Amino acid sequence: MPPPSSVTPPYRQIRALHDAETITVYQAYNAEIASAAVAQQRLDASPRFRTTRMTWIKPSWCWMMYRAGYSYKDPNQARILALRVRRGGFLELLRRGCLEEVRIQWDPERSPRLEKLEYRSIQIGVPAALQARWVGEWIESIEDVTEKARGLKRVLDEEEAGSDSVAITDAQLVERGLLPKETEFVIPQDLQEVLGIAIVKT
Repeated sequence: MPPPSSVTPPYRQIRALHDAETITVYQAYNAEIASAAVAQQRLDASPRFRTTRMTWIKPSWCWMMYRAGYSYKDPNQARILALRVRRGGFLELLRRGCLEEVRIQWDPERSPRLEKLEYRSIQIGVPAALQARWVGEWIESIEDVTEKARGLKRVLDEEEAGSDSVAITDAQLVERGLLPKETEFVIPQDLQEVLGIAIVKT
């Protein structure tokens, strides 16, 4: 998607799977933490989950694929979780990021094939001081989406191996359920200005 003519790349934008009440973000954990979190629908269900350290969340599915190598990069990132977060809680994190209590980081967005795109995707560091609210109040549900990540990798590997095949499109990946249909997550004007976010009409 091209940037607006008034914005010089790389520009910042929050794109995510979201609805009127929630936004989906991603994290990767080891099997023990992930299994307990899904079973009990609490991120801190396993004693191995550390509430004393900052934890990073990513609204971008493709950036999560890049960070975790489709779940194959590291045993400690072998299970990918989709967290449906209450919209108000997510906005609270952004506001606290403006006050430097929450870490805000912008990295080049990635395609399903992990290529760099022309805009930057947000990563949010939730500090230990907010872990109780993050775990106990703001997360609506937890889903293990590891097989979706691995399915995406399989399809892309098959595409690369077939020299005569036509490249699968992002729309086809969405149809197969391997790529979430992420759209712009619009935030209040004051936050847009502080975070330097570009609004792109789709």
